[in-house]
Formats: sequence, C-alpha cells, structure tokens
Amino acid sequence: MNKWPLVPLGEVLVKSQDWITLHPDQSYKEVTVRLWGKGAVLRRDVAGAEIASSSRLRVHANEFIISRIDARNGASGLIPDELEGAIVSNDFPVFAPNPSKLDPRFLGWLSKTKGFVEICKAASEGTTNRVRLKEDRFLAMEIGLPPVPEQRRLVERIDALAAKIEEARALRTLLGVECAALMKASMGSVFMGLPEDAVPLHSVCTTIIDCLHSNPIYADDGIPTLRSPDVGWGRLFLSTARRTDEAEYQRRTSRGEPASGDMIVVREGGGTGKAGIVEEGQRFSLGQRVMMLRPNRAMIEPKFLLYQWLSPLVFEDQIMGRMKGSASPHLNIGTARDFNLRLPTLEKQRKIVGYLGQFRERAETLEQQQATTAEELDAMLPAILNRAFRGEL
Repeated sequence: MNKWPLVPLGEVLVKSQDWITLHPDQSYKEVTVRLWGKGAVLRRDVAGAEIASSSRLRVHANEFIISRIDARNGASGLIPDELEGAIVSNDFPVFAPNPSKLDPRFLGWLSKTKGFVEICKAASEGTTNRVRLKEDRFLAMEIGLPPVPEQRRLVERIDALAAKIEEARALRTLLGVECAALMKASMGSVFMGLPEDAVPLHSVCTTIIDCLHSNPIYADDGIPTLRSPDVGWGRLFLSTARRTDEAEYQRRTSRGEPASGDMIVVREGGGTGKAGIVEEGQRFSLGQRVMMLRPNRAMIEPKFLLYQWLSPLVFEDQIMGRMKGSASPHLNIGTARDFNLRLPTLEKQRKIVGYLGQFRERAETLEQQQATTAEELDAMLPAILNRAFRGEL
C-alpha cells in the first residue's frame, strides 16, 4: 500500500470558468466523455444556431472533464490536444489541475482506475436514473498524491508499458487480418483453378427458401431463431440468437426446417453474403434477412458449396457485384439462384473440402489463441494501474 499523503481533490483542481458567447453562424466542436475510462472525444461539429444556450464552457488541452450523470460509470478524463478550444454542455464540469501539485497525466491515468470510479460513486447521489455527481462532495474526496517528480516518473513508466500493450494488440490484429487474407487467397486459387464450365446455383440445390417477411414473435426462452447478426463468416452462432416458442417455430418453418448440411445465407444488411452450414443437432427457425439453401448431395458437398460461396469467385465477383440497394444492400433470391458455380466431381470436391478444412482449422485455432491473448491484454493495463497507484511500480 502506498504511503503517499492524502490530498482533497479541491486542493489540486480549479474549476474552469472560461465561458464564451456562441455565434449562430460559427461552427464549434462539442465534447462528450465515454464510459469506463475511454476518455473525452468529439461528439459532433455543430453550428452555434443549433445550440439552445447562448454561451458554453470552452475547454483546453489537459484539463480534466467529468460527466455529472456517468461519473459513477467511469466517464472522465483529460481533454486531448485535438479538442483544444472545444465546448461542453453543463453536464460536464471541467477542472484545471494545479501543475505545481498535480501532473495532469497522473490524474488522467488515475481516473481510469477502479479506485477513482469508487470515489466518483461515493460523490454521486440521487434516485434511480437521476444519480448525479455532486461537485462539492467530489472535490472533498481525497487521493494519494506523491511529489510531482514521482508523479512524472510513474506517468513515464505507465506510458511505456501501455505503448507495449498497444503494440502487442496491433500485432495481434495484423496477424488476424493476414490469416483471413491468406484463407481468402487460398480459396480464390483453389476455385479459380477449376475448369471454367459453370452451373447455376439452383441446379445443385433441392430447395432455396426465403425467410418469412415478418418479425418473429420472441419469447424469453425456447427455440433459437437465426437473424443476420447470428451468421458469421462460415459459422452460425445459435448462442446469440433470440428465442421463440414452439408454435412460432412451427409457423416459421412451415416451408422447411433447417437440417444438417443446409446453408444459411444473409440476404440483406451490412453482412450480406455471409453464410454458414447447419451442424448436426442444430434446431432453429429463420428470422429476418436470411435465406436457406439445401444442397443436392448427389451433386455437391455442402462445405464445397460454402467454401465456393465465400471465395472471391462468388462472394466478390457475383454477390458484391450484384447486390441491389445502397441504403440496405440485399441479395435478390431470383438473382442468387442463377449464380455460377464450378462443379468438379464429388471426389475432387471432397479433396478440396479436406484441404480448405485443414486450413480453416488452423485459422480457428489461431482465432481462439487471439481471443485468449486479447483477454490477457485487456487485463494488463488495469493490473499495471493498480500497482502504480499502490506505489509498487
């Protein structure tokens, strides 16, 4: 535990009073504060004429801003350089740290800690949905404060460690991007290398079923109904799907129940074209914005259809090139029925599925490792800050 002297925030913070008169024909940058230590960000560029009040508080770089409403949820931080001269509403008190006693960067890191959030909770009061930070109570709260040279040393140490964490995060992201690009390139080379004789999609499917064009009647529990967000790149995520009761399930599957080997495709929205295969034992109905293809297994392997669908041969050249609508991109089922597929023998298909399946397994293993690494990286900075403000760094 650190032995730093306890100092009331009111002794090291001075409330800003830099009020300016707004001009109707002038544009202003307006600031907001994100939750859980994510700091101050630009909310919007706004004309003076659009702001109800005639004056606003102007903020400056390295001032400390905090949300009256969400201080208890970690909404505080320093004003960054790029928001110098921006304005804030009355919901955001702003304070200037006294540089002879408090390095602003020290306060910036401190505000991201669980201990500081607890201070803000203790300084807030009110009924449900109307809890507000009380400034006098906030300024009376005490923080452990070492001498300014020690504050600067700690800040430099935290900055260095945080930079390494971000470097590791960037490398992890880059690896994921490169892995996805390699998978895409592999699928492209495999399918482009097949004979160019093509068959239409409908000729290798026994059924193509659209979703009902009505909103499901959801239940708290029951049978999943798959919506577009529940379809990933080659996967179906039933755990995220909303639920319906048995009667609604029967209504939504009256034209056909999804079965093992069927392919579910997103036909509308930002994820248009994503697809996944139904696995053995999965039971669900189709929600909005998806359709179902049932491969004729005498002609085509389900995963061969999936891999070719997601390959540049279909996804880029035919899906992305033919989607209708710009505000809400969508696939017309009539158009999709005539997509061209390359169709080698079933034996050749199985070899391709085996090859790409091994590649995909390695990619999924990497994704799992990345997810674990991401959790570890997310936990590192709070642990570093915890040690720093206990005087152990």
